[in-house]
Amino acid sequence: MADRIPSGTRDVLPDEMRELRALTEGMRGVFDAAGYGEIYTPALEYERTFMRDGASAAGGYRLLDEHGEVLLLRSDMTVPIARVVANRYASAPTPLRFCYFAHAFRNVRPRRGQSREVLQAGVELIGAPGAAGTAEALTVLCDALWAAGLRRFRVGLGDQALYPALLNQLGVAQPAHDRILEELAAGDFVGVEREIDRLELAEADAGLLRSVPRMRGGVELLDGLTGPLREAGVGMREILALLPAHVAERVIFDFGLVRELGYYTGAIFQVYDPAHGLPLGSGGRYDELLGAFGRPLPAVGFALELERVHVALTAEERERG
Repeated sequence: MADRIPSGTRDVLPDEMRELRALTEGMRGVFDAAGYGEIYTPALEYERTFMRDGASAAGGYRLLDEHGEVLLLRSDMTVPIARVVANRYASAPTPLRFCYFAHAFRNVRPRRGQSREVLQAGVELIGAPGAAGTAEALTVLCDALWAAGLRRFRVGLGDQALYPALLNQLGVAQPAHDRILEELAAGDFVGVEREIDRLELAEADAGLLRSVPRMRGGVELLDGLTGPLREAGVGMREILALLPAHVAERVIFDFGLVRELGYYTGAIFQVYDPAHGLPLGSGGRYDELLGAFGRPLPAVGFALELERVHVALTAEERERG
């Protein structure tokens, strides 16, 4: 009987490795040209490092070292880079620009294409606040995907603070508040509506909570908004105004976008391609995470799952002949 490998992992053979190498080299050229220095951090970190952000620690693989300390296989690169900035760049002038090509490990139940081991490419822009920093990250993201060969991708742009602000405005209690956000982050709109029905809100308020997650489209979506919706729309317009035309044309505004990781604070985004049913990557602002490591700085970044990018690229190339 053949030796098995764990579910959610796979062997990558030479032909695919050559294609992945070509893809990553195109991205690396974009990162280099934009001034992002490549960084690598240990796959193993102390658990306490990731406990600065409980969301990242929750889905990690743990083991004990020879001294009985709990180690964690990194589940993303953002938290380790925040540690590096605080420890190795404590007084360095900002902004700081880092890129990486590294594996992340997630303790998930493999389904719908989820993997336990994920090869990522990404950047972190540290010390660049507001719309200008977000626009730079989005531009590098789109240029990297274009250099990799993708042509049909789109980027959904949302605001992590929007839906929590709506729930707070309507006085939704914390347990229900958290359940709704969990369903929304998972993309389960049926679950969102089920949780809203349990709240027994006025019909107008319940209708607002049901409609916002399905609000997505072009710049016309930002017209005539009120309250938290208007505030989010203003922020999205500021970002759009700073984007080059070839990037702006890729953006779709998505008011229902919510990320699972707890450190996101403002603008967030996801990458879509019709050749793959799951996002190719995601990112956003995390303006409070660096403060937990002792150097408060605004920050924004993204990570692309390279195997998904490769699947989308292969499908596009097949269609183009």
